[in-house]
Amino acid sequence: MFNFLIRKDIRKILKRKDSDAGERGRALEDLRASIFNELRSSEGARRQQQRLCGPAAALTFNFVVAVGIIFMNKLVLKNVGFHFPILLTFIHYLVSWILMAILNAFSILPASPSKPTRSSTLFALGFVMSLSTGLANVSLKYNSVGFYQMSKIAVTPSIVLAEFILYKTKVSVSKVLALAVVSIGVAVATVTDLQFHLFGACVALAWIIPSAVNKILWSSLQQQENWTALALMWKTTPVTLFFLVTLIPWLDPPGVLSFDWNLMNTSAIFMSAFLGFLLQWSGALALGATSAVSHVVLGQFKTCVILLGNYYIFGSNPGTTSICGAFTAIAGMTVYTYLNLKVQSTKALSRQASLLPKSKLGKENSSVLDGTYAIPSPGGAPSVDVLRGLDIVSPWIEHCTYEF
Repeated sequence: MFNFLIRKDIRKILKRKDSDAGERGRALEDLRASIFNELRSSEGARRQQQRLCGPAAALTFNFVVAVGIIFMNKLVLKNVGFHFPILLTFIHYLVSWILMAILNAFSILPASPSKPTRSSTLFALGFVMSLSTGLANVSLKYNSVGFYQMSKIAVTPSIVLAEFILYKTKVSVSKVLALAVVSIGVAVATVTDLQFHLFGACVALAWIIPSAVNKILWSSLQQQENWTALALMWKTTPVTLFFLVTLIPWLDPPGVLSFDWNLMNTSAIFMSAFLGFLLQWSGALALGATSAVSHVVLGQFKTCVILLGNYYIFGSNPGTTSICGAFTAIAGMTVYTYLNLKVQSTKALSRQASLLPKSKLGKENSSVLDGTYAIPSPGGAPSVDVLRGLDIVSPWIEHCTYEF
């Protein structure tokens, strides 16, 4: 057996296997290093986010999580009897921060952009996040789900107005009409479920402006300043936690220490907190991939899907008026989505046209554009200019370059 192993050909085979295993190991190490290097730069992390989570994936992810957390939060606030919506929001963000700290400890959390963002902007985002999420849960406690979704209608014109004031962003007339159809359809669809409390209605009214500013800041910081969703969450969550602590004595009732923290209740609260982390992450991904208005339209689409799902799957009958309103809203969302896709395709074509002069063909023809054309001489000798002063050739070549 020993003589067999020390044979020359056997030693070559074993050495080759060791070499192959070493190459595979080095390849895996290089792959892992490249992934970590990609995450450690904000530009690379941003490219990874855009590659792995495009607009359709981000909106679908946010839609599924948002539907789940609405019912989970309603379960916690009503059935479990946890009547502390601001504290629930605080637990959500605390769990999110702990999960991101774990990612950061393993160097998986994406890096911040190399170009620094003003601290006041990050502070403002953390502040409006605390108001937006906290007041939303207070509104959900005192009002029905239908009224909660109804109050979101006012967020759409608020975002359009705020984006015009802050960034001079204009919305076409066709988009305004599509958004009006969506808002009217959602209003008609939810008119049969408008149970609300006076205090809850005031909270819903106070929630509109922070919610609009929150969505605008999330979208603009990711699209204009190269932030990723997780990196921006990591920077702003401590500010949000601080302001949520200050809101607890004002908006939460007393008696949190007397709550029955048994296994079932605690599990439901922490399940809601985990969904809260996924909602924050998916919402940030959707806002970074689309726009603030598109994210609100997604929320209204979610309302209509919940209403129609209850009707077709569970046999509930909200009334013909509500069903017609839901279909009207979905028709308006379809038109709005089509208009957005049309604008995006136009921008993509213009971007490709602007890049065409820098293409390889344009570089090859650059000498002709100058009035000369170089043909390499045989034998590797330096090229010689055989066409000089042919001005009539230049416009034709330039036209061909753009057409390709």
